[in-house]
Amino acid sequence: MLAYIIQRIIRVIPQLLLISILAFIIIQLPPGDIVTRQIERLQASGVTVSEAQAQALIRQYGMDRPMYQRYLLWISNIITKFDFGYSYTFEKPVAQVIMERMGYTFAIALFAHIFTWTVAIPIGIYVAVKQYSIMDYIVTLVTFIGLAVPAFFLAMIIMYVALTKFGIRTGGLFSQEYMVLPWSWGKFVDLLKHMWLPIILLGTGGVAGTIRTMRAMMLDELRKQYVTVARAKGLSEFNVIVRYPTRLAINPILSSVMWLLPWLFSGGIILEIVLNLQTAGPALYAALRNQDMYMAGAYILITGALTAISAILSDVLLALSDPRIRFGGVEGA
Repeated sequence: MLAYIIQRIIRVIPQLLLISILAFIIIQLPPGDIVTRQIERLQASGVTVSEAQAQALIRQYGMDRPMYQRYLLWISNIITKFDFGYSYTFEKPVAQVIMERMGYTFAIALFAHIFTWTVAIPIGIYVAVKQYSIMDYIVTLVTFIGLAVPAFFLAMIIMYVALTKFGIRTGGLFSQEYMVLPWSWGKFVDLLKHMWLPIILLGTGGVAGTIRTMRAMMLDELRKQYVTVARAKGLSEFNVIVRYPTRLAINPILSSVMWLLPWLFSGGIILEIVLNLQTAGPALYAALRNQDMYMAGAYILITGALTAISAILSDVLLALSDPRIRFGGVEGA
């Protein structure tokens, strides 16, 4: 196991290098540059920018150097100093912006995934066992509706109903009176009161697909010979279902863990914008819209790195859950 993990980590290093290069190239592709946007921003606020100041900005952001030199400077600062650069959109270091929003993003997305798995896996198992029952048809109809309705549209409906019918504002993560206050028990409770909606909405988006996946895999496993043999041996129906087909049918769900970490970081951007959440998604959107190269590059790089790490975790979980899966290159085919 340890040798396999080390081997996978070594393979990830060139992937991360390639991701960083692609991320830096991508943020350089749109027309214009960070200096032009900064000058336009200063001029829009009534500040006159002289030629000398413009040249100083060009030197500050390294725009007078070849692209490869700017990349080497950027990646070396990240590796040695954890310095992703300065975000003029938020007027603070990129690392500070990420750290301020990462906690909220991780908490919401993690609990959303837990909600998805807690709801979807038992329902998927149940409707597979009760195939063609009334409940199976009802769940199938609901899941198709769930797949068709975007989470942000559902969020807008809930926000409208809550405000017009109950006078409750559901957007944001804090009430207005707690926005600028330091952390306290009251602020923590207020955060919990606001977190339930994005957690349920983000989780609901994955429930329908997870139910369909779990149902299909369970049906495939329940038709196999080993299930018939287990029943013939006199095992209870609960043990037959939970100990054997469920353990194998859950593999596709475990493989989806590889998307968990990057999704924890980036989250549901459109939904987060609609709900006005102080999370990572809206910050990424603002960075891309304003061509904030350091902020956008940091998000792309971190998301790519988390994807590579998640792939390792997914492989390990699959190998642990299913003894038929062997570690390629370590234990042999």
